[in-house]
Amino acid sequence: MDGPTLRARQVPLKAAYRQTPASATVWLHAEGAIDSAGIACRVRTQAGEITAGLHEATGGDGSTVCSGEMLLQALVACAGVTLAAVGSALGLGLHGGHVRAKGEWDARGTLGVGKDAPVGFRRVHLEFEVESDASSEQLEKLLQLTERYCVVYQTLRRSPEMTSGIRRSTA
Repeated sequence: MDGPTLRARQVPLKAAYRQTPASATVWLHAEGAIDSAGIACRVRTQAGEITAGLHEATGGDGSTVCSGEMLLQALVACAGVTLAAVGSALGLGLHGGHVRAKGEWDARGTLGVGKDAPVGFRRVHLEFEVESDASSEQLEKLLQLTERYCVVYQTLRRSPEMTSGIRRSTA
């Protein structure tokens, strides 16, 4: 999608959100089915069902996807889409490229082996490699705006309010 087409699609949305800010609030949803026998969770996505399970570093057998890797994949997807949209809006000639994310994780935290080991990623690094005629200054601006507007990047940076609950199934 080129810049003018993207702007044309976004103009009425931006106008509506300015007029009625509450209309911009969107709830995204995910749902999974717990498989206690396989110590896994089946998650429905628009691309089909995936089964997440334990990473091999915590006793998994490698036959299921790792939710930590899924988090990094979500970051890559969101950052890639955001970079492409921002590049289009700025009129930069982006001809392709790659997005990579890597996260450092200490399995001792998850396994409760080391009290000094945190549960979760210690560090995440996001990297872009783009095919573009843009100047270094334009690419730096593209990176800054991508970081600013990428939902997953900003969520990981700022940690949202988290709540949880549990209830007995009625079925």
